[in-house]
Amino acid sequence: MSERPLSHDMVIRSLAMRHWNETVDDARAVDALEQGKVLFLPSLAFPLSTEELTLLTPDLVDPKRKNISFNAQNGKLNGVAQAEKKAQVQALLQRHHDYACQLVSSLLPEYKSALHSPVNSLRLHPITVWRDATSWRKDDTRLHVDAFPSRPNHGERILRIFTNINPHGESRCWRVGEPFPVLAKRFIPRLKRFSPFSSWLQNRLGITKSYRSHYDHLMLQLHDTMKGDENYQQQGPQVTLELPAGSSWICFADQTPHAAMSGQFMLEQTFLLPVAAMKNPDNAPLKILQKLTQRTLI
Repeated sequence: MSERPLSHDMVIRSLAMRHWNETVDDARAVDALEQGKVLFLPSLAFPLSTEELTLLTPDLVDPKRKNISFNAQNGKLNGVAQAEKKAQVQALLQRHHDYACQLVSSLLPEYKSALHSPVNSLRLHPITVWRDATSWRKDDTRLHVDAFPSRPNHGERILRIFTNINPHGESRCWRVGEPFPVLAKRFIPRLKRFSPFSSWLQNRLGITKSYRSHYDHLMLQLHDTMKGDENYQQQGPQVTLELPAGSSWICFADQTPHAAMSGQFMLEQTFLLPVAAMKNPDNAPLKILQKLTQRTLI
């Protein structure tokens, strides 16, 4: 596959932030994020107490789950294997959520009032454990854009804030791929046709939590087709990023092709954002896919 190589400058924008509530005078940060770049905060660490450091063990995670998750909106905590540690884990994740909200207020104030459906996670397993024990569709070491199989989001953006909390100084390694408009144009001819009846039936049977729109169908197909293309995984345009312990980064995970290759111990906060709340809605995957297909997708 002959491609113009990507450079680091094409996929990442670095910002010198040391505090989660630090005021940043950089209007271009939002522009870079909405264009699909990773906002990299190399000096933005999440502090852990001595007691919290004892939680950094995979044994804490329910064997039936990939990660521990927490919804700050309803206080629901899932995935903790040790009942006596639940209160401590919830306090940690609540504090992480609060820090993430401070970061949004300081760096992305345009989004503050529109973000919703917060869920954050404590990821304790080495990436290699899940790579070796899962199917190719769930293998996040393959380049992909995020799409929810059971939770259609009808075009809303998936904003994610990541922090490497590895206590041993180990970096997290990511691969980041080509701009979404190029990616979508490449794969659209290969995506399966949308069936409204199939979407209705899956919702009726409880397979999905709501009706899977044409947009959600295309995004899920894009996710699967990318992951299933071995040649694209190896030869497609991509850049490797080393994300050190004590650093944070932000991206729209539904737009930025990414793959987590190595690392262990991370905190991650997810929000949903309506397309209308973006500075430039035309950069949204929904708008790009509608333009390419010449269809209304939601």
